Amino acid sequence: MTFKKYQFNNFCYWPSNPKKIVEFIGGSYLASKPDLTYRRFIESLINKNYAVHAYKYTPQFDHQQLAINAWRDFKNCRQYLSERIGASIPSIRIGHSLGCKLHLLSPDGGRNCEKFISISFNNFSANESIPLLKQLAQKLEFKSEFSPSPERTLRIIEKTYNQKNNFLIKFNSDELDQTDKLFSCLKARKEDNSKGIMLKGTHTIIASAGLRENFLGDWADDDFKRNTIKKISCLIDESY
Repeated sequence: MTFKKYQFNNFCYWPSNPKKIVEFIGGSYLASKPDLTYRRFIESLINKNYAVHAYKYTPQFDHQQLAINAWRDFKNCRQYLSERIGASIPSIRIGHSLGCKLHLLSPDGGRNCEKFISISFNNFSANESIPLLKQLAQKLEFKSEFSPSPERTLRIIEKTYNQKNNFLIKFNSDELDQTDKLFSCLKARKEDNSKGIMLKGTHTIIASAGLRENFLGDWADDDFKRNTIKKISCLIDESY
């Protein structure tokens, strides 16, 4: 039996005796409703007996502030769960797309978790991420960029990110993925233990609510997507 509660901008899913907590941040607009957009992925983790805290946020240019907010809200949720079950349990951080960047910019540098799982890391500039922004900026004569910028983000990770155990997942048909840059950045640090894997799929393959299945029945479901999500949850469970 899984207890569900929304608090501190997190959709919290708590099995009766979870072995660990997954702190999940999704990508950009997908994360505005993670309980729906990532429903099947969340369910796959719950089935592995993880408590899941899925963060809800609205995209903005200040990614550093988003990262601070998420870190603080996750901390509050961990404390609430610890009080509920009368014990502290370790946490794993998982990010998808922009969610990876937000975890990597966490104020604690990744210290207060066992490991970090990056899925389809994305670190593009604002002009590349937001349609028509570059044209509008030129017409209206203003400059706008994410804070920190893509280049500064990688420098921050290399200098201040302290988590050594990182597992990076990328997909072979993902044109938005920048996992290779992140992997090189992590490996530039001393005693890094980061590992990576490439799977078949696209950038949004884990963003599946199973809506077609709900409306049309099992025959309408995408078996490849469903099986890929199951495979990823097994990799997360087995890594390190």
